[in-house]
Amino acid sequence: MAERIQVVLARAGIASRRKSGTIVREGRVKVNGEVVREPGFPVTFGKDDIRVDGRAVAGPEPKFTVILNKPRGMVTTLRDPQGRPTVMDIVAGIRERLFPVGRLDYDTEGLLLLTNDGLLAQRLQHPRHGVEKTYEAKVRGVPDASAIKQLRFGVVIDGRKTAPARVKMIGKTKKHTWIEIRICEGRNRQVRKMCAVVGHRVLKLKRTGYGPLRLGRLKPGSFRALTAREISVLKQAAQKNLDIALPEP
Repeated sequence: MAERIQVVLARAGIASRRKSGTIVREGRVKVNGEVVREPGFPVTFGKDDIRVDGRAVAGPEPKFTVILNKPRGMVTTLRDPQGRPTVMDIVAGIRERLFPVGRLDYDTEGLLLLTNDGLLAQRLQHPRHGVEKTYEAKVRGVPDASAIKQLRFGVVIDGRKTAPARVKMIGKTKKHTWIEIRICEGRNRQVRKMCAVVGHRVLKLKRTGYGPLRLGRLKPGSFRALTAREISVLKQAAQKNLDIALPEP
């Protein structure tokens, strides 16, 4: 049965469905020797010869997802033209072809998911599914009640107001404050920009949760495969906007 090339690439673990569409539009995909640039182009596994960057696309491989504790000073890309270390270096020994679910910027550490399940990645990242990402931010100064309220109800960054967030203070000193921020969006450097708007620059940022998953005691630079139960509850969160905290393994 014919399917959209964008969906086929996602199911084959090439990338998320959104990224697969970008790959097609960039002219990197050939079907039966012809370049295809339309993500909706119909193809059939086993009948059509599908290639990305000259490499044949095999049938869907078993789904595999890992949770990784990204250290600071590492980029969240498959490869880096500047030669900086990437999160893929950490999982270099894994046979499956994984890709990151979203990004953490160079100076941000913490929970990152890598998977070959393009449809799961698409659901987790799409704002309409409302999957929360939990961050702990160390900021300069001590935010007052007004600043916390602004963060909760939304601030304007890059010309657009952020969606409501769950925000609370979890620790402070005379000069710095730790705040927990839970957001359902995934805009570029969003937490850093939100805090800057209310006058409190982020000094350190760590993602500690993704939907029902928690980073727990996983050490920086380490990873582990998600259990079947964790994947099941993660999929529920993506479909039903649940926030069910799982116990640490």
